[in-house]
Amino acid sequence: MSNIRMPARKYRKGRQKIGEYTHTLFSSLMPILFSTIILLAGCGNDSSVGSTVAEGDTLRVDSTEESFTVVQLTGGLEHPWGMDWLPDGRLLITERPGRLNLMEGADVTEISGLPDVQVQNQGGLLDVKVHPDYEETGWIYFTWSASVDGGTGTALSRARLSESEDELVDLEQIYLQEPGYNSDRHYGSRIVMPGDGTIYFTIGDRAQGSPAQDLGDPAGSVIRLNEDGSIPDDNPFVDREGALPEIWSYGHRNPQGMTIHPETGEIWEHEHGPQGGDALNIIRKGANYGWPDATYGREYGSGAEIGIDPDEDPDVEDPITWWGPTSIAPSGMTFYFGNQFPGWEGDLFIGALLEEHLLRLEMNGEEVVHQEELLRDELGRIRDVRTGPDGYIYLLTDHSDGGLYRLEPESGE
Repeated sequence: MSNIRMPARKYRKGRQKIGEYTHTLFSSLMPILFSTIILLAGCGNDSSVGSTVAEGDTLRVDSTEESFTVVQLTGGLEHPWGMDWLPDGRLLITERPGRLNLMEGADVTEISGLPDVQVQNQGGLLDVKVHPDYEETGWIYFTWSASVDGGTGTALSRARLSESEDELVDLEQIYLQEPGYNSDRHYGSRIVMPGDGTIYFTIGDRAQGSPAQDLGDPAGSVIRLNEDGSIPDDNPFVDREGALPEIWSYGHRNPQGMTIHPETGEIWEHEHGPQGGDALNIIRKGANYGWPDATYGREYGSGAEIGIDPDEDPDVEDPITWWGPTSIAPSGMTFYFGNQFPGWEGDLFIGALLEEHLLRLEMNGEEVVHQEELLRDELGRIRDVRTGPDGYIYLLTDHSDGGLYRLEPESGE
């Protein structure tokens, strides 16, 4: 069993700090190398060797506020993407190649009955969300890449577990992105359910750019539906001619993180920029987040400007913070309000694919006051981050031999 104590990497990258980078810097930092690396970061490709922590091993880490141990709970997951818990503590885990798993202790059962998932590059079986009133409804929601005229699109479905709990029944597709695109990138796909009878999920721009500014196209949007797939009457564009009534916000590139703040109820989202420009946002009703007309990111390879900076357009919602000139490639996100790590109360945790670390953000309201890297180059590409019902933090790593990990407070023994 490994028993390694290592310091976390600490740094500050608030809005002002990152804004000090100049456009000249983008064009001077090995643009060809950036192009290759960052394209791999967003694609979910197996671009590194993965975890140094094998099943049964532990890794001890000292951070600024807490010391903790990382334990691998299971390995052998092929590009796992999302997870959520049933009320009894069992865990659902998706694998992008089209598998849904139910984990109880060390036992993992594959659940059959999925729809015809189109598995290609970033596409496949993606996020999963258990209904807030699961014990009454039995619904499990999930996003996936589906065939549609023109190519593929992000779909949202729901189903229940069979009596034997190894098969999906009552399967319903309640949303399908149309038009589809002949692209295997930028499906978005994070899901949140605030418990008010609605469901929010993200759709990326499908690597097309301009559809994210077209209210007649769901690409590059946060979608809000009623739980049965119908349109809420108070959505922002219900009565606008030419606009899709399901759109809640738009101008997004590839949102792979979304969570609800447990105290304020606000929906927080992050998304991949191009070369740099990864952004953390609070999602506002009807707001435009700029892509591709306004972004802090730059063109792959050349480092050329793309549109204008978001703060130059009063009609664009500014991010809470952003990362540049290189990308961290964020995926997965959770606010911590559990009972295991009192020093982290209220902190925001984000997984990084490209930079292969867990990022801890200390928050003062909507302001990032400090950032700390944890686990850099220890676990590999972190795809999802969740707070479990037991108060521990759980991570999924995106590799062909990915794993599920749990952060536990250091006992001091």
